[in-house]
Order: sequence, then structure tokens, then C-alpha cells
Amino acid sequence: MTGPRACAYGRVIRTVRDLGAAKLLVSEQARIRHAADALLFCADVVEDAAARAAVSDIQTLCDHLVESGRWTSDRAGQLTDDVWACGPGLASVPVAAAA
Repeated sequence: MTGPRACAYGRVIRTVRDLGAAKLLVSEQARIRHAADALLFCADVVEDAAARAAVSDIQTLCDHLVESGRWTSDRAGQLTDDVWACGPGLASVPVAAAA
């Protein structure tokens, strides 16, 4: 784990704590924490199906929060960015050569 990943994790947890029950159901809070945990302890996003599934779930949750009018797209985007920042990133993912 790196310092920037730990800071991102802190931002996610603060967001969940600060918004709490006023803006997030308990189950939604748990989903966000689960995704942040999965990425924080992930060494390779490409190889870690559970981490990818957790991130996909967060994107679905954020889409729902925006579509329902409970969150702004900016707030949802910031949370998604912070959750992603908990992980190792995609820098090591090979990029296919353009044909």
C-alpha cells in the first residue's frame, strides 16, 4: 500500500461518514466501504476479479444515486475517482498496439 492509496481510502471513508444516513442507506455505505477495501488490498486490478466487481458495483450505485436525484454527478464522480485511487491503478496494464 502506498501513501496516496491510503489517503484516497481516507477520503472515501470520510465521505461515507460525513454523508451517513442523510444521503446513503446503510447498505450503500457498506457497498462503498467494500469497494474501497477491495481496491486497497488489491495488487493487480486485471487479475483481481473481486476488485473489478466491487468497482463495477460502485459505478452502478453512483449512477443510481445521480439518476434518482440524490447526488450530483460531481459528487458521484469524486467518489468514483476516490475509490479507484484506493487501488494500484492501471499503469501496469498492457495496452494493445493499434492495428
